[in-house]
Amino acid sequence: MNKTLHVFVYLFLILAAAGLYFEFQLNEKRALLTARNKMQEEYITKLAATIECVEPEGKDVVAEVNKDVSPVEAKEVDSPSYDNLLQDYKAYLEQDNLKTYEWVNNSAIAQQLRTVYALDAEGKVEMDGNTPRDYGPGTERELLDKLLKSGQNQQATLNTTRAELKTLHGKLADAVDELNEQKKENRKDKVTIVEREQTISTLEGEKAQLEDKLVKSEAKAKELDSENSDLKEELTAKDEEIAARQEDLVKCQKQLEQVSKILQETLQNQAGLSKSGLDSAAVASLPFGDKGKVVLADNENMFAIVEFTPETFAQLRGDDKNRPLPMIELGVKRPGFKGEAGEFVGRIRIKQEVAGKNYVVCDILANWEQSKLRPNDIVFAD
Repeated sequence: MNKTLHVFVYLFLILAAAGLYFEFQLNEKRALLTARNKMQEEYITKLAATIECVEPEGKDVVAEVNKDVSPVEAKEVDSPSYDNLLQDYKAYLEQDNLKTYEWVNNSAIAQQLRTVYALDAEGKVEMDGNTPRDYGPGTERELLDKLLKSGQNQQATLNTTRAELKTLHGKLADAVDELNEQKKENRKDKVTIVEREQTISTLEGEKAQLEDKLVKSEAKAKELDSENSDLKEELTAKDEEIAARQEDLVKCQKQLEQVSKILQETLQNQAGLSKSGLDSAAVASLPFGDKGKVVLADNENMFAIVEFTPETFAQLRGDDKNRPLPMIELGVKRPGFKGEAGEFVGRIRIKQEVAGKNYVVCDILANWEQSKLRPNDIVFAD
C-alpha cells in the first residue's frame, strides 16, 4: 500500500512539474500575442489616419482657363473667340485636407478592434451555424472592411489624378509649341517692320532730292518743260509708294501691340532699333501730380494705352512736340481702391506714342502690380 502511495505521489509531482513548465511556455506565448496584437492595433489606427473616409465633392464643377483662339491679324478684335482648356478637367481632384479616420486614442475603436467575434446582448459569442460569427456590426472585420474600401476609393482617386496630370501635361506641351511658333512669326514681323522703316527713310531722301531738282527746274520751265513733267510724274509715283509703305507700317504696328506677354522681353531688347533717334534732350521725370488716365488695359499682354492731359503731353514732348518721348515710369491709382498700398494699383513705363492723339502705349510693370489695371485708373507722377 505504501509503495502504491509513493508511486502516486511521484507521479503527481511529475505531472505538477510538467504543468508548471507548460504554464511558463503558455505565458511567454500569451505575452508575445499580446504585444503583437497591441502593435497591430496601434499601426491600424495610425494607418487609418492616412486614409480619407470621404470622397471629393463637386464632381460637376468645371474649371476655366480660356485661351484666345482667334487668328492673329492686322486688326483689333473686340470680342475674340475663346476655348476653355480645362473643359474636361476634373477640378474636384484639387480638394485637399479631406477628412480621415480618427481612430487614434479612441477607446471604442480600440475595443472593437479587439472584438473578433460578434457578441449578443448578454456578451456571448453569436454563432453562424456551428461557427462563431466574425463579421457584422461591432466586429473587427467591420472596421477593416471599411478601411479597405476607403483605401480602394483613395487609390482610384489617385489613379484618376495621375491620368488628369498626363492629359494636362499634353495640353501644356501643345500650348508651349504654339507659343514658340507664334514667337518665331512675330520675330519675322519685327524684321519686316525694321526693313520697311529703312525703305521709307530711303524713299524720303529720294523725295527730298526730287523736290530740290523740281525747284531748280522751275527757273528753266520753258526750256525744260518736258523734263519737268517727267520729274513730277516720278515724284507722284514716289509719294504713292511712300503712302503705301506708311500704311503697311501702321498695320504692322497695330499687330505688334496685340502680341502676347511672351514677346514683351523681345520688344524691350529690340526697342533700341526703333528708338535710335532719341537724344539727351528727353525729360527724366515729370512734376508731381495727376497726368492722365488709362483708356485701355490689356493685363494679359501687359500693356496699357494712356490718355495724357495736353499739359502733360507738352511736358513730355515740348511745346513744339520736337522732343523725344521719354521712357519714364509713372504710378497708377484707383480712387476708392483699398489695397495694401492704399489707392495705388501699379506702375507703368512709357513706350510709344499713338500718332495724332494724346495717347501713349505703356508697358505694365508686373513687379509693382497690386491689382489689374482698368480703364479710368488715374496716372500720376511721384
